[in-house]
Parts: sequence; C-alpha cells; structure tokens
Amino acid sequence: MVKRMILMLVVTFTAIGGLGFVKFRQVQEAMAQNAAFAQPPEAVTAITAKSENWPTTLNVIGTAAAVQGVMVSADLPGIVSSIAFESGASVQEGDILVQLDTKQERAQLAAVEATRDLAGLNFDRMRSLVGEGAITRSEYDRAAAEQKETVAKVEEIRAMIERKTIRAPFSGVLGLRQVNLGQYLSPGDVVVSLQSLDPIYVNFGIPQQESGKLAVGRDVRVSMEAESGAAFTGRVTAINAVVDEATRNIQVQATLPNPKSTLRPGMFVQTEILLGTNNGVVTLPASAISYAPYGDSVFIVTDLKDSQGKTYRGVRQQFVKLGPSRGDQIAVLSGVKGGEEVVTSGAFKLRNGAAISIDNKVQPSNKKAPKPEDS
Repeated sequence: MVKRMILMLVVTFTAIGGLGFVKFRQVQEAMAQNAAFAQPPEAVTAITAKSENWPTTLNVIGTAAAVQGVMVSADLPGIVSSIAFESGASVQEGDILVQLDTKQERAQLAAVEATRDLAGLNFDRMRSLVGEGAITRSEYDRAAAEQKETVAKVEEIRAMIERKTIRAPFSGVLGLRQVNLGQYLSPGDVVVSLQSLDPIYVNFGIPQQESGKLAVGRDVRVSMEAESGAAFTGRVTAINAVVDEATRNIQVQATLPNPKSTLRPGMFVQTEILLGTNNGVVTLPASAISYAPYGDSVFIVTDLKDSQGKTYRGVRQQFVKLGPSRGDQIAVLSGVKGGEEVVTSGAFKLRNGAAISIDNKVQPSNKKAPKPEDS
C-alpha cells in the first residue's frame, strides 16, 4: 500500500514537473518573440530648422482709448426743443447738437435790454449834468453803477441762452442719442457720447523688468483678431512714472493714426513693441512644439540604434526655451540648432527613441503672416 502511494506521488510530481517545464519553455519563446518584435515606424512630417535674425519685440494685450472722449450733457435745466444730430454721425467742434427751450430767457433778455437802454440814457444825461455842477458826484456814480449793472445782467442772460445750446466741444464721432424731443433735462443729464478717434491711444502694461528696454518714441505695431492682416503702426508717447503695486506692471501709452476709425475705444488689441535690436533665433512651426507642465519640447529626427545594434531613423525628445511668435512661426531661443530636422506634425504619438517614417506630402502652415481664407 505504501509503495503504491509513493509510486502515485512520483508519477504525479513527474507529470506536474513535465507540464511546468513545457509552460516555462512556451513563456521563454513568447518573451523572445516579444523582444524581437519591432513597433512599426510612426508617420510624421518634418522640417529643417532655420536660423534667422528676428527683431527683439515685446507682445502684450492693449486697450484702445480715445484721445478725447466725453459724455456730452446738459449744463442747465430745460426742455429739448430741437435735436440737430444723428446717432453715429461725425461732427466738428462747435456744431449744435441739442437746443433747449429759451422762450422765458429771451423774454427776460428783452426786459433787461430795455432797462439797460434806459440806464444808458440816464447815465449820459447825468454825465452832462455833473460837468455843469447841477448834480452831485455821488448821484453820477450811482447812475454809472446802474448802467454797468444792467449791461452785466444782459450779458448774464445771453450767456444762459447760449448755455442752453449744447454744442460739440471738439471734433469726433457721436455715439447713440440719449434724449428725445420734449424731454426735460436736468443739469448733468447725458445727451450723447463723443469720441475723437483719429489719432487714438492704445494703453498697455509691461512687466517692470522690461521697463529698461522701453523708451518714448519706440515703434509699436497693433493688430486685431477680427481684422485679419490689418495692422496699425504708431509710437510710444508716454510711460507712467509709477509701477502698479498689484501687478508690478508699468502702464504705457502709444499713439496711432486711425483715419478709417477702425480702432474704437475699449477694443482689446494685440500690441507688439519693437525694442530695436536683432536676436539670432531658430524658427519652427508652432505645431512642432509639445507643450507640457514640466517644460516645452520638440522631437529631433536622428539616427538611432536598437538593442541588436541596427541603425534606424528615430526621434530624440529635446526640451526647448521659446521666444516670441510671428504668424505660424515661433522662435526657439535654445535647445535646437539650425540645420537639425524637427518633427512638425504627429508628435503627440511619439516617445523618446520611437521609430518614424517621414511623409511631407502635407505640411503644416509655416508663414510669418498667414492670411486665412475664412477671415
């Protein structure tokens, strides 16, 4: 009985060992096949990096502001008797915008003018009598004072009538009308906005560490996303004397010609300040850059060797320091040399050491001043 049990155990262990050995060989073969398996190369596009000289620029977001801009309002109370403008119209300095009712003031003016004329006649009469000694000097002085007082009252009422004629304080473009015929206006009630649009200001802030590079007279380029290809040029005309404590930025003001009134107060614009010096940079299409929290990188095409020593076309991931952009291009300050071949599309599926095949039949855009067809 014992011999039979021992024999059964020996047979069982032998069978288990045989099965384990066979499985071990199968795993070894599978691992060898997996190690020998090569991933197919990824299809990408590539471009040869070029070294260029770009002018040193500073790109910020600016806000357009009118050189002169006011809300035209009523100076004195009154009822609107006539409106002499249309919303959005261009006006010249001194043009009448709104006329308030002045019937009462004109009646007062007629009465005061009559009093002035009488005081003038009385003063002339007193002047001849004082020379003859018929009246005292004090009576003459009283007549002179009355004559001056009536003249002053006439001028006061005339000024009041003129102040009820609301005029454009300067040339510019009107906004939307805020009043109607017959409406009663109190002092300070808004009639319409008036903005002077040519020239126009663009205000922007720059970091305090860049302030040493900026000076009054520097050229400025301004563009808008809504106006593809439209660019405006001007000059820096003022730099604030203090730094904003909250942002540590210095406010700068540029003045630009705006003959077609394309720029409007309140618009956000892309502002490029030309700092004057040229820097040597390597330019690449923006699509070549892989952005990540730990750093920006590109994939450089190079010859690599696999585990068996065979050479293949692959990529090496390289971290880069980026500079300003221009159109579809971006400047690389360090990390890439001119003449190196860099992947421009398909980088999202690559890893360091990946095999690639280059197909440049369709290349991403790489223009300094692109003009989209749908703009």
